[in-house]
Amino acid sequence: MDRLAKIDAYWRAANYLSVGQIYLMDNPLLAEPLRAEHIKPRLLGHWGTTPGLNFCFAHLNRVIVERDQDMLYVVGPGHGGPAAVAHAWLEGTYSEIYPGVSQDAAGMRRLFHQFSFPGGIPSHVAPQVPGSIHEGGELGYALAHAYGAAFDNPGLVVACVIGDGEAETGPLAASWHSNKFLDPARDGVVLPILHLNGYKIANPTVLARIPEDELLKLMEGYGHRPHIVGPDHEEMASTLDIVFDEIADGGRPPMIILRTPKGWTGPREVDGLPVEGTWRSHQVPLTRVREDAGHLAMLEEWMRSYRPEELFDGDGRPVAEIRQTVPLGERRMSASPHANGGRLLRPLVLPDFRDYAVEVKSPATQSTEPTRALGALLRDVITANPNTFRLLGPDETASNRLQAVFEATDRTWNAQILATDEHLAPGGRVMEVLSEHLCQGWLEGYLLTGRHGLFNCYEAFIHIIDAMFNQHAKWLETSRRIPWRRPVASLNYLLSSHVWRQDNNGFSHQDPGFLDVVMNKKAEVVRVYLPPDANTLLSVADHCLRSRDYVNVIVAGKQPVLDLFTVNEAITHCTRGLGIVEWASNDTGTEPDVVLACAGDVPTLEVLAAASILRDHLPELKVRVVNVVDLMRLQPPSEHPHGMTDTAYDAIFTTDKPVIFNFHGYPSLIHRLTYRRHGHAHLHVRGYKEEGTTTTPFDMTMLNDIDRYHLVIDVIDRVPGLRVKQAQLRLRMDDARRRARAHTREHGEDTPEIRDWTWLH
Repeated sequence: MDRLAKIDAYWRAANYLSVGQIYLMDNPLLAEPLRAEHIKPRLLGHWGTTPGLNFCFAHLNRVIVERDQDMLYVVGPGHGGPAAVAHAWLEGTYSEIYPGVSQDAAGMRRLFHQFSFPGGIPSHVAPQVPGSIHEGGELGYALAHAYGAAFDNPGLVVACVIGDGEAETGPLAASWHSNKFLDPARDGVVLPILHLNGYKIANPTVLARIPEDELLKLMEGYGHRPHIVGPDHEEMASTLDIVFDEIADGGRPPMIILRTPKGWTGPREVDGLPVEGTWRSHQVPLTRVREDAGHLAMLEEWMRSYRPEELFDGDGRPVAEIRQTVPLGERRMSASPHANGGRLLRPLVLPDFRDYAVEVKSPATQSTEPTRALGALLRDVITANPNTFRLLGPDETASNRLQAVFEATDRTWNAQILATDEHLAPGGRVMEVLSEHLCQGWLEGYLLTGRHGLFNCYEAFIHIIDAMFNQHAKWLETSRRIPWRRPVASLNYLLSSHVWRQDNNGFSHQDPGFLDVVMNKKAEVVRVYLPPDANTLLSVADHCLRSRDYVNVIVAGKQPVLDLFTVNEAITHCTRGLGIVEWASNDTGTEPDVVLACAGDVPTLEVLAAASILRDHLPELKVRVVNVVDLMRLQPPSEHPHGMTDTAYDAIFTTDKPVIFNFHGYPSLIHRLTYRRHGHAHLHVRGYKEEGTTTTPFDMTMLNDIDRYHLVIDVIDRVPGLRVKQAQLRLRMDDARRRARAHTREHGEDTPEIRDWTWLH
């Protein structure tokens, strides 16, 4: 049997297995005529894109074997789950990882039965599938993931199959530009395969319907050398030989445009309507197989058209000719260590973050830009890990005060460089592109293949990748329950230029709601940190960079904030997650009359200023100041591993005293985290309430009632006995707010006593 005949046999076997997964739960080798009881009661899965994917797998295996090529696949059409599973089973990887799904008739039966079946595996290319780093249930991210996998992976070719429906999404459209960020000297290669099968769920696809010369010009404009291939083995094989020769020679990166019919090799017509080559083949071409004898007969005819007796021996094993097409060991795409990145992961070499600490002689008397201090640490992280760490962001690294990293590296750039440009080079470790989608996709691909990174972003615009975060968190949740999936480095976000410090922008840049999105995910995966100063930020960042299998969200301002903790105090405070700020409290040895709690740098500043006012005007009032760094500490341990016991929580927040909580984000989130706690009825939360504009920092706090004067008013209103006794102080606080606002309207800045406030007690 020649090489094309073997490829065709592998392709037919993969198609057979794919159809079987969608339809059958018994009689896998058609040893007897199909009967209704052999068919699944619920037919789930997608056929339309699957034969084209199987075609790619079969031909890529031939390239791997003949060229000893290290290769990883990324499947954009997530509905092609049957193809990826069939491929892993034919390569033997599936049976190695899941011995119960053996490579024989009994294992084939289990393979079919489990697919899209309760207690089985999903219909997408999910974490359960060996060889995958990409679950395509949500479209648009395949090419970004592929490039993320290729960065710092010299010698690796990432074959990325892009569905023509997926190609219509914004993230995918931007992803074509990723080739301008790939360094041929230190990175691998991405081979995009644009799979044009013509249809989405119910409509034609744009790229399949535009003139061919226009499509070629589009791909050429993206910087590729396109090759068009039709549904023909000889044409695909010869084109791949040309493409891999071009890859070896360097130069303009090639890509393939593969045209196949949707639902290729499936039923051509069902109930008088065309199916193959139309949108009707997208999901399940034959929908009434159990009830309709004609459909049942068509299914059996369809499956027998692949000639399974030529593909599997009497025991159900793939015949020798098929096994000979499979690469050996880790060269199998389904066994690639890059697809189980935890196997390749090495800990970061991290400098001692204490060496970057700010000296604090007296708390809250001097100021530092926290992210500037972090930038110095990240500079040396990059130096110590030149091939395994990248810093990503949408053109905001310097804006977020991390520019110290440019003392050690440049921005990745493989396009034209002008004399006026700064810090651009093909080998740069900082990746900036004005697309949050690309930053997220690159980093996910980079992490899932065994490396480390950090994504810095303006807080309001991290929402752009809400759905991508959701998918990655779900991937991690699922992977943690799969024993063979090794832990990968955490996805770390640094959100700066945040809601409370948008002096130069305004309402459009003011949204802290990403925290609410994150908190919807499983507690075993997500972490949220709000360090109030530079030293706590350094401690938190060190912890996050060392962690595995989490999504860590750090919110920290770039503007100067008061230094509150020495580095050793910061370590203790961050380890606790929350604690009493003793130097700002005056309740030592007694019960407090009120608890002023805070989370976030600006809310903490206003709480400290409010505590100072209360100490000046109501010295007999016992005030406890509590700062929260780890938001998860507010939950009970039954809800989150970081949660506090009720006993510990009650000791700090009390069960019956008023708690005024000044929060960085939307107030409802704190209530959601604490609603089961004792004394919740006494909890009053201040936070962002969707009031914003271009204004001064303090005026922004007043717009949302988190300012020091309003907090004092809250204390007077909520501590029993103060409302009447301290009516005059309450009025003075109202007057102070009015004066502060009037000053901003006249002078365009906050009053000096607010702008330059420090702790003087």
